[in-house]
Amino acid sequence: MKFIVSSQSLLRSLQSISGVLNSSNTLPILDDFLVELNGNILSITASDLETTMTVTVEATMADDEGAVAIPARILLELLKTYGDTPLTFTIDKDLGIEIAADEAKFRIAGHNADEFPKAQQLEGAEKISLPSELLLMAINKTIFATGNDDLRPAMSGVYCDLSADSIIFVATDAHKLVKYKRNDASAISNTSFIMAKKPLNQLKAILSPDQTEISVEYNDTNARFTFRNVDLVCRLIEGRYPNYEAVIPTDNPNTLLVDRLSLITTLRRASFFASKSTNQIRLSISGQELYVDAEDIDFAHESRQRLNCNYDGEDMEIGFNSRFLLEMLNNLESENIKLELSAPNRAGILRPVERENEAEEILMLVMPVMLNS
Repeated sequence: MKFIVSSQSLLRSLQSISGVLNSSNTLPILDDFLVELNGNILSITASDLETTMTVTVEATMADDEGAVAIPARILLELLKTYGDTPLTFTIDKDLGIEIAADEAKFRIAGHNADEFPKAQQLEGAEKISLPSELLLMAINKTIFATGNDDLRPAMSGVYCDLSADSIIFVATDAHKLVKYKRNDASAISNTSFIMAKKPLNQLKAILSPDQTEISVEYNDTNARFTFRNVDLVCRLIEGRYPNYEAVIPTDNPNTLLVDRLSLITTLRRASFFASKSTNQIRLSISGQELYVDAEDIDFAHESRQRLNCNYDGEDMEIGFNSRFLLEMLNNLESENIKLELSAPNRAGILRPVERENEAEEILMLVMPVMLNS
């Protein structure tokens, strides 16, 4: 088996799938890339058993089809030292891999390709197509709100609710919640599943904000995403997702309109003075004034800032975790945001005031914190 390939083209492809690799594996073969040559097409695969990702690269010369597993770390590090250089790979019958570049030759011990795990086959799968822009936006708007609690694995992923009318993506960690809805996409039948964070982060890293069609196949246990020269298969998270609609308050008579960037700057300053254990800030809203207060009793630090706003409702004081609020505001793009409130002990709802895409609906919920007296 022999082939010649551009070092830069190979490096870009390997880096796009290298995030699947774990730093420590129970199976040594998972420290490798599986390289398969069919005609002049190289298929390169990385897997951690839960997520399997394959990318294809065109070789400039190919001879004798075959497959070999190549240690990932040393191959990546070697490729990073080269510019755009043709590399000649020669694999002998003992799985020795010789890499020739310019006047240099390197040798790596390969492994049997048969030991590499096969990607899951999706039997009885349903299929939809989504624009790359839509899927990338949905991931960006939700993944930051996922949880990390091993006791509640369903909340560590993004819930995808597909129907004939729309597609909804939801993430929550019990402190904050994001619901992202698109009315310009739909599925043939009503289905829902929970995507793990790792494959979503892989997609986030390589999806482009354009109209490239992404083929999405899914059944009860796995999902497959196929586009351009990429194929990603991942295991879905088992379990029942919490009834997120039940925690979203529907009666919120108090509404605050405020400039998003001004509020971000104000909250960032306030966070310097807030307790590092609670990140608590106090919003005092009265008339057309919003006061943002923070205090760290242990160090006798405190701050008070005033912002102009549009407020319709009863005067209110409510506490929030400044880190959660900042995460949400940084993941909105509207010039102004609307904060809907009902009571100091009930969740606040953040929505963008301006929308570039009329088919898009974003709701962000943040739980309040108990104010210090």
